[in-house]
Amino acid sequence: MTGSDDDFDATELESYLAAELDVDVTATERLHEGLNVSVAISTAEAKNAYVLRKPDKLRDTGAFNSLRREFDVLQLLEETTGAAPEPVLLCEDDSIVGAPFLLTTYLEGEPVRLGSYLPERFRNPDARRTVSGRLIETLAELHSADAEPFEEVCERRRPQAQLAHGVDRLEAVTSETDLEPRGLWDVADWLERNVPTGSRATLVHGDYRPSNVLFAGDDHPELSGVLDWETAFLGDPVTELGYLLLRWRDDGDPTPSLGDIEARHSNDDVRRDLRRINERGLAPFTNEPGSPSRRELVARYEERTGFTVENERFYLALAAFLLATVWADVHRHQIESGTESTKEPYVEYLSMIADSIVSGDFEL
Repeated sequence: MTGSDDDFDATELESYLAAELDVDVTATERLHEGLNVSVAISTAEAKNAYVLRKPDKLRDTGAFNSLRREFDVLQLLEETTGAAPEPVLLCEDDSIVGAPFLLTTYLEGEPVRLGSYLPERFRNPDARRTVSGRLIETLAELHSADAEPFEEVCERRRPQAQLAHGVDRLEAVTSETDLEPRGLWDVADWLERNVPTGSRATLVHGDYRPSNVLFAGDDHPELSGVLDWETAFLGDPVTELGYLLLRWRDDGDPTPSLGDIEARHSNDDVRRDLRRINERGLAPFTNEPGSPSRRELVARYEERTGFTVENERFYLALAAFLLATVWADVHRHQIESGTESTKEPYVEYLSMIADSIVSGDFEL
């Protein structure tokens, strides 16, 4: 092998894949580490032929699908939308790389990480318009897929259940750390009073955002696939639309004062990052020339799905609340692992944004 990932014994993996797939592994390269460790696998036939994904510590909670369920979802997607990497194999033997793992095909392309701009070649109005269009069209395609094949492998989660899970997560964090996010409890109460009734159920990715989507192409962006299906479920599709819209920045969006947060937190890097988010949004390319407004995205979504989107304020506030609880959980994990937590000010900031949504200061 010309290179290897130092997180496991590459020799064991090489032998295993040779037996299972009749391939000669030549190198491994770590791609990403978060909920999962992702490693590119090169073979004698092709550079980056496969991607190995194994769960990391943060995934070991009831909030995420098992590796088996994720693999089953990928198999069904291959037969329906084709919007994901193709599943190759599932290994439930943790002796190979230290944990069970799944192998998929490698997809070319780059994600748009939280807070980052588009790749330089796409930093023009036409490319931004194309990226935005493909994001919303692919989401509409996923939500329009026949949900019946997924019923045996995906749990059903109504908005009430998502909210309840977020409340439980927040209660656990606040009971085990000194985090007390101001205003989030009031937002949770408002959400509880305003849960829509009679929502439809479709396939939902569960974490659909620019950093879980790959864009390829030279001058013309092409969406090559959607990654990270460990959160897939059957539920209200507009919860996911709201989650994407939360990352959009429109002209005239509020820029709340950060004075109180900065007074409580002295990390200069975090302060700078929050100022940037406050001015440019979670996905700054969305406020650049060429990117459509939230209203335009909703109209495109309705056109593609045939759905009528209502109660947008609830879904946008739910997205802000749930993202805040995710970041709160990361804060707890960092504290428990003995590392310095940087997430508390972000939780406080999202609490402010959620409050501005429910109070009507955040125009939709």
